[in-house]
Amino acid sequence: MEIKWLGHSALMLIGSKIVLIDPFLTGNPKAAVTAESIKKCDMVVVTHDHGDHIGDAYDICKRTGAVFVSFFEIALAAEEKGITAEQMSVGGTIENSGIKVSMVPAFHSGGLGGTAVGVVVEMDGKKVYHAGDTGVSMEMQLTGELYEPDIAFLPIDGRFNMTPRLAAKAVELLKVPKAVPIHYDTFPAIISSPEEFKKFVGNMSEIIIMNPGDKIEL
Repeated sequence: MEIKWLGHSALMLIGSKIVLIDPFLTGNPKAAVTAESIKKCDMVVVTHDHGDHIGDAYDICKRTGAVFVSFFEIALAAEEKGITAEQMSVGGTIENSGIKVSMVPAFHSGGLGGTAVGVVVEMDGKKVYHAGDTGVSMEMQLTGELYEPDIAFLPIDGRFNMTPRLAAKAVELLKVPKAVPIHYDTFPAIISSPEEFKKFVGNMSEIIIMNPGDKIEL
């Protein structure tokens, strides 16, 4: 599986299928691609409906025919727009077209449904944990134990989610072999330091600092 960071919290997973997570592209000053440039997509996963996460999800689903996967109320809103959707909640796992999505706890607000979630996406034998927006919590220990992700994408902006120090604690709880900092430096209010995050993690995990548009092979 190849993983491309599109900027902010947006990821593209490329393998036997193409999966987008939190595709905030339009209005994102750090976006590596435009929403219109995405011509093929099989699934769009959204952790919550704040604008910098749901972003272009509905439009991409309409143009590509991708399945929309999110929290119950958000998926219901997608269906009302004529989009094929999978409704979920925390603790659930769905499988669609060979892609598994498991929904795990996050501590953050949302509009529809009132809360945010994290997700573990499994494809081609690899598991990717996207924490969405969240503070650190002991729930992450269970996420690591029960889902055994191969890599974690963790927000470090320190205002709306974890500081670099707290994100390092999340790595410790998850016991994940690789981690990537996301959700920072997009706007002046969320300037943070991935180098500081890496320093706090030390030898607990391999920290990969990416630039928008960078790809890694998992």
